[in-house]
Amino acid sequence: MSAATTHHRTVHTDVPDDHPTHPDEKSDALTAPLAPPASPTYRLTQLESLESEAIHIIREVVAEFERPVLLFSGGKDSVVMLHLATKAFWPAPVPFALLHVDTGHNFPEVLEYRDATVERLGARLEVASVQDYLDDGRLLERADGTRNPLQTQPLLDAITGHKFDAVFGGGRRDEEKARAKERVISLRDEFGQWDPRNQRPELWNLYNGRHRPGEHVRAFPLSNWTELDIWRYIAAEKIDLPSLYYAHEREVFERDGMLLAVGPYSRPRNDAEAADVRTETVRYRTVGDMSCTGAVESTAYTVDDVITEVAATRITERGATRADDRISEAAMEDRKKEGYF
Repeated sequence: MSAATTHHRTVHTDVPDDHPTHPDEKSDALTAPLAPPASPTYRLTQLESLESEAIHIIREVVAEFERPVLLFSGGKDSVVMLHLATKAFWPAPVPFALLHVDTGHNFPEVLEYRDATVERLGARLEVASVQDYLDDGRLLERADGTRNPLQTQPLLDAITGHKFDAVFGGGRRDEEKARAKERVISLRDEFGQWDPRNQRPELWNLYNGRHRPGEHVRAFPLSNWTELDIWRYIAAEKIDLPSLYYAHEREVFERDGMLLAVGPYSRPRNDAEAADVRTETVRYRTVGDMSCTGAVESTAYTVDDVITEVAATRITERGATRADDRISEAAMEDRKKEGYF
């Protein structure tokens, strides 16, 4: 055995007994400079980066505003947003209330999930009821029976009445073109209205939450997520969802190219629709008012099945299954300007 020293380190090499090495003899292997030790690296995956950004936004809003609130309907985006909030402040409880604008036409499965989640987390839930506004005449039922557009006034009144100054929403930029215009922190004026031309720059993830008395902001921690990201995160975190997000049999009929569920709030309007009623295996990509939210034919019974299905689709969930977005070319933007999310 012989030894040689190079760059302050001793390298040992085995030499056959029948091949002695002269003390002054140095092989190329021994004189070659040693490679520097590999520096440790830490890289976040895409989902970890999205999670980190969302938690940062949630914490920033809580630190900067006095009375934030999180919109929680029991839909997949609000479920993920609430899950992120619980991680942001764990082991402390979520330090703000939840708000649901209930149209009165929600899917029973979603309401059951909402109530069970609130009880499990010990959260405080505020409910703004569209039905209350219809009962006392502050709102009138629409001719088409759709109540999603009626959510704006109860939402704004709840914000004003509880003096909420920041409202977390689960909107994502990939959902719809009006939502793609939103900043992460979006200012609303004293009337709760949104001006797409009055958007603040958000450079280097610096969020400007300044607002005057009477104004408030909408905060969108999931802005940079896609539908596929949402589902991959649900799989990774093993998040439970309402059962209607997975394939099941349901009585449906077709209207304007969408499959609507037969129920107390969505019934066939004419003989043609009545004759079309059938039982199909479907699931819901998004949830809202039963009268305007369509199902899609699907055999995706598990979260992995859903991920495969979503990865292959070429149309967003709102574009595929929300009749309230088809009222006009700018339906969503018009509602956002009035104060809707």
